[in-house]
Amino acid sequence: MSRKPAYRPTSKPAARRKPGVLMWLARLAALPLLGWMLGLIWFSLTLPGPAPLAVTSDGVVVLTGGAGRFKRGLAAVEAGAARRMLVSGVGEKTSRRQMAAAFGVATRRLRTTDLGYQAVDTRSNAEETARWVAQHDFTSIRLVTSAAHMRRARLELSRVLPAGVKVLPDAVPSEPKAPGLAFEYSKWLARRGALMLGAA
Repeated sequence: MSRKPAYRPTSKPAARRKPGVLMWLARLAALPLLGWMLGLIWFSLTLPGPAPLAVTSDGVVVLTGGAGRFKRGLAAVEAGAARRMLVSGVGEKTSRRQMAAAFGVATRRLRTTDLGYQAVDTRSNAEETARWVAQHDFTSIRLVTSAAHMRRARLELSRVLPAGVKVLPDAVPSEPKAPGLAFEYSKWLARRGALMLGAA
């Protein structure tokens, strides 16, 4: 009595098959997303903090748009950490008196405060700051903005300030929600990439 020949599969089991082209493409497409996520984690874990008021600069620049920024800048001036303050991005009809009233301080406390009316975004904040620095012949400034916004603000300043001007980051602590933090990280990343490619 003859035995039946043993069954031998002509193809490899599905579990052992090599990934196809579509699988490799899917993996390649996932790499940028993974890099973005890892970068976001780094961005959120390394947010800058406030600078000591014992460190002095010629001037202090406050970028409008977040709670606590104005009072932090005023505190720096009154502590002797800076001689003069620029508030960049103020509404065109806002006066010193109106600003003092809005923040509950005496108008006389703003005698060394300049209001910048020409900035509408971070890029124009930087350009307005550069003009103010040149006007007063400053060689160092304290930059006051939110922690999440600080990197992008410094990036824009590096584009327009002379190389010899030192920028001291003085971040106002904040607790941004995840979507806002991701949006700010993406804007910083996109702008950084654009500048590396030669954008103005």
